[in-house]
Amino acid sequence: MDERNKNNFIISSVAEKELDLLSRHIEVLQTVRDNGPIGIIKLSKITGQPQHVIRYSLRTLEKGGVIKPSSQGAVVTENLHDTLGTLESTLDNIITTMGKLKKKLK
Repeated sequence: MDERNKNNFIISSVAEKELDLLSRHIEVLQTVRDNGPIGIIKLSKITGQPQHVIRYSLRTLEKGGVIKPSSQGAVVTENLHDTLGTLESTLDNIITTMGKLKKKLK
């Protein structure tokens, strides 16, 4: 891979990695919502993600105030509805921005 192609790959791979991370966090959140209270081992089995990856997503979601730990496992908080609304709006904005960026490439 020449240097120019390598740099282009780096630019696009950052965006892809961030989208993958967001997708994983959403999957974990949905699984907690649908199955909570739920522990790391069961989350790992349901999602197919390694336990260390689940721990990271749970920490991120907890810092965001959308889940909280309980003695039986993770549960969603009262912030879930607002968070999902904000996330949906943010994704709509990202889709719009991506469409504009794609047009600039032509």
